[in-house]
Amino acid sequence: MLTCIIRYRIDPAKKAQFEQYARNWGQAIPRCGADLVGYYAPHEGSSTLAYGIYNVDSLAAYEAYRARLAADPLGRENYEFAQRERFLLREDRVWLKLASAPHADTGGRSA
Repeated sequence: MLTCIIRYRIDPAKKAQFEQYARNWGQAIPRCGADLVGYYAPHEGSSTLAYGIYNVDSLAAYEAYRARLAADPLGRENYEFAQRERFLLREDRVWLKLASAPHADTGGRSA
């Protein structure tokens, strides 16, 4: 399993547009085959950092997912929405592999 973390720099005056963008991906990404953890908008602290996080089985699975996303009507519409509204100032992706598993069983208690 690979995790893609997308770090966005957004225009703080267009946070509502980013949130709409995030909700749209919340529909399109799972439908196209990735395991969406979520999209996160600024709340406190930085007003310009936002994140999108999802999992795929492999880089080959990612390529197939990207092809489905490019063909998805909402995926295309959301990409065009971001281009038109220009609320994304920068977008960086990093691929990570879980290194801490297996995790300890806490018996249902949180730390």
